[in-house]
Amino acid sequence: MTTTIPALGTRTAEGSALQAVLLDMDGTLVDTEGFWWDVEVEVFAALGHTLDDSWRHVVVGGPMSRSAGFLIEATGADITLAELSVLLNDGFEARIGRALPLMPGASRLLAELAAHSVPTALVSASHRRIIDRVLTSLGPQYFALTVAGDEVERTKPFPDPYLLAASGLGADPARCAVVEDTATGVAAAEAAGCHVVAVPSVAPIAPAARRTVVTSLEEVDLPFLRGLIATTVN
Repeated sequence: MTTTIPALGTRTAEGSALQAVLLDMDGTLVDTEGFWWDVEVEVFAALGHTLDDSWRHVVVGGPMSRSAGFLIEATGADITLAELSVLLNDGFEARIGRALPLMPGASRLLAELAAHSVPTALVSASHRRIIDRVLTSLGPQYFALTVAGDEVERTKPFPDPYLLAASGLGADPARCAVVEDTATGVAAAEAAGCHVVAVPSVAPIAPAARRTVVTSLEEVDLPFLRGLIATTVN
């Protein structure tokens, strides 16, 4: 089960067309996309391999099965996907235990959504063990439910995680605003039928229909999110 509390049932945010906000984690709320790459570099160095920096754009934002599998194939490292996943999760957990910087505007946005009783979910390709550690810093009270990458059969870029989150909140995906930082996450949210706010962290993301690109979460607040959905459904 992916929910941290029971599903809430259908409800709107103070009567607006916006029914829920679904948030990515790494690179969106917490400044950790670089952490993952640093850990991957360190783990492969210990295995005797040097990662090409250009591969960073290939693995960012994706599920561990995809990113780790790509790196094994690209380097020819003698390690299984299961073994590498353990090493990467261990290394990442150690790093966030030392420091977990939040993205500018993250704390303010979460507090604002909570203050106005907007149903909010955390939707990440990271594994449950990582999400639970990060939640201690983000504040679990801000999220009605969380969806982890190892708890769905198909994670990002497939729409399944966002469809599951919307369903768990009793919300219409078309009336959900998703905040993402990578092309992989954006693809998942758009395939689910959500309106996306992209805050690129590593690679550029172009604006598109039902997609708004901003440079920082500092530009995102509740009126901004409500305006996006109102424009779409009117």
